[in-house]
Amino acid sequence: MTATLPTSARPLRCWVPPGVYAPQADTRLLGRALSRERITHETDVLELGTGSGMLAVEAARLGGHVTAIDISWRAVVVTWINALLNGQRLRVVHGDLTAVLPSDRRFDLVIANPPYVPAPGSGPSQGPARAWDAGTDGRLLIDRICDTAPKVLRPTGKLLIVHSHLCSIGATLTRLAAAGLRAQVVDRTRLPFGQVLLSRLDWLREHGLAGSGTTEELVVIRAELA
Repeated sequence: MTATLPTSARPLRCWVPPGVYAPQADTRLLGRALSRERITHETDVLELGTGSGMLAVEAARLGGHVTAIDISWRAVVVTWINALLNGQRLRVVHGDLTAVLPSDRRFDLVIANPPYVPAPGSGPSQGPARAWDAGTDGRLLIDRICDTAPKVLRPTGKLLIVHSHLCSIGATLTRLAAAGLRAQVVDRTRLPFGQVLLSRLDWLREHGLAGSGTTEELVVIRAELA
């Protein structure tokens, strides 16, 4: 398959096997925000939870020195393959968010499209659902990124994170502020619920996570050190 991001002079080649999150509306929305950042050959970029690696590949094509991290070995391999398919060089690391980085490693730009779909059940999801399910409030990974991203940013660094309104935009802005970041919503789009959300619509409404409608708003939040 091919993937087109807003900055692309030509479509990126993209191979996504089962079990790896394929580029979707949230990827494109984050890609649009990425295109506005001034990425040069001196920009160190970190992607947390890279999935198929397409945003990491695009950041490399813009000239950045890119490190892409994912806890899924399959995603690590797929990202490496997609970088090769598009003639880009980047560092792909298996690990849990920033925990695998040296304590003194810092970046100019951190991007993240983490799992953010609220899911029933107390334990972590298994199989393909691990790429989108994020606990009963959808914030299992978002909160960790809000807490840890400031520690890997350079003084002039920026964070871009995308997620759904279902897991509370306000909670993310508040948590980033508590971590010492100035944050604001810079992109929005609204789209119909997909198959996953429709399959658990009754549960979402019972828990006050969805109203009477069947659309969700995706947002990109941009944050920098205060």
